[in-house]
Parts: sequence; C-alpha cells; structure tokens
Amino acid sequence: MPPKDPLSVTFSALADPTRRDILNRLRRRPLTVSELAKHYPMSRAGVSQHLSVLERAELVSRNRRGQWIDCSITPASLDEASQWIENQRRQWNERLDRLEEYLNNHPSKEDASQKGEEQ
Repeated sequence: MPPKDPLSVTFSALADPTRRDILNRLRRRPLTVSELAKHYPMSRAGVSQHLSVLERAELVSRNRRGQWIDCSITPASLDEASQWIENQRRQWNERLDRLEEYLNNHPSKEDASQKGEEQ
C-alpha cells in the first residue's frame, strides 16, 4: 500500500535519484518533458511517470503553454520535509550532548582504576 501522509509521499518521491536530478534541473528554469527526456536513458513516457510522482508529492507542477507543457519546481512541499529533518537533527544533537555530559561526569570503572594506579 503506498504511503498516504504528505511527508511520506515527499520522501518517497525524493528516494529516486532520477527524480532528485529532475528537481535539480528544474531549479534553474521550467523545462518541457522533451527537454528533460534528453538527459535520461528512458522514453518521454518514463520521464512523465517520474514527473507524475513528483506532482503527487507537490514538488513539481505542469502548465500548458500552447502545445508544450512546462514543468516547474514547487518547493513548498520541501519545507515540511526540511522541518522534519531539522527537528530530528536537533533532537539527536541534544541527546548526544546529554550523553557526552553524562560520560564526562561519570567516569567508567576502567578510567577510575587507571587513575588509582597512577597515584
């Protein structure tokens, strides 16, 4: 069963290196599916499938311009993922800081016995 919450959909879309590369290319400017397809060893339909995944994650939007369809990055969905990652980083840094403080204030038995031998 595919993930349903927005954060899972975003991370699932970002899990594929081709989709991450597509996002990198779209950072510079909007591109058509044909322009994107030139960079990958797959058909336009294959690129379009990747774009559909990115659209479901609201990372990309497609806009019709005459007979062309421009693909543009819509980075707002990355905000939630970025906030989640930053929250995880902060929590782990706090845990590691507490562990370091504990270890500095509670020497191991080995450290205590070595100090006793030195005296």
